[in-house]
Amino acid sequence: MHDERRTSIAWAGGDAAPGRARPVDADVFTRRRRRAAATALVALVAVISLVAGIAVGSSSGSGTARAPRASLAPAGFFARIQELAGSGTGSFQARELAAENAAINRTLAYTPFVRVAGSERREIALTFDDGPGPYTPGVLAALERMHAPATFFEVGFMLRWFHASTSAIIARGDPIGDHTELHQPMSELTRAEQRSELLDQAATISQYGAPFPRLFRPPYGVYNATTLALLHKYGMLMVMWTVDSNDYLRPGVPSIVHTVLAGARPGAIILMHDAGGDRTETIEALPKIITGLRARGYRLVTVPRLLLDDPAPRDQEGVPSSSLGAG
Repeated sequence: MHDERRTSIAWAGGDAAPGRARPVDADVFTRRRRRAAATALVALVAVISLVAGIAVGSSSGSGTARAPRASLAPAGFFARIQELAGSGTGSFQARELAAENAAINRTLAYTPFVRVAGSERREIALTFDDGPGPYTPGVLAALERMHAPATFFEVGFMLRWFHASTSAIIARGDPIGDHTELHQPMSELTRAEQRSELLDQAATISQYGAPFPRLFRPPYGVYNATTLALLHKYGMLMVMWTVDSNDYLRPGVPSIVHTVLAGARPGAIILMHDAGGDRTETIEALPKIITGLRARGYRLVTVPRLLLDDPAPRDQEGVPSSSLGAG
């Protein structure tokens, strides 16, 4: 058990901050198109959200648990996006979002979680936990230079200081998943507390234009039957990982790079971190990882695109349900 990961999150740019409770690799043309469409997408989702009645209100700004929000993700919300996409209304980005949401729905029809996607295509998803934080801009800059997409699992509490990075992620067109509001181990919470952790995070990111999160990653990799029941209720897919980079241990850049490349396989989901501690090693390792994966014939995609391009197998491999130290 690593103290930095197990203690609870909210350092905001140094030790002095208040205490913490912790399809295809895009080429230049695709990245430019995604960025150009991002503003239209945010506006579209905002309008649909208002019509569907899913506005969740603003965060109280308190670190204590708040009353959970109700009816955040009615089934009609995603059906409406798909309707607009199918009718030709809306942008390319909206049609892409609808296709990816449909892929998540298809996955949820046979499994509540994924650890790895299919192996027919040489595609891999990089994912980042615990942000946004002071090192998130460095991670985003490295991804941008390499024209690489990624999926981010954000802690709602951290947006109090670092919401500019959340806006930048949305502008890139990368998905933002739920990593709870306060980074609490879900299996140690009551049902009401787990619900608050999920919905408060969704409410927080919605203030900056992010749609309701379809993906969830449990802090420390821990969850229980209550967690799965709530995820089912809100139409959220739990995303675990195939390869843990162990970057949170700060083992050195060569070690991080070696761990990721050695574990790479078609359909893999790679766990990394953009916050929760010093992430300079992660930032330095990223270009080497991306270059190494591409040299091996892999293309980088987001988790929703991974599921769309190469659906996850029905029988998922064992998932760590009590893994304190990652995620």
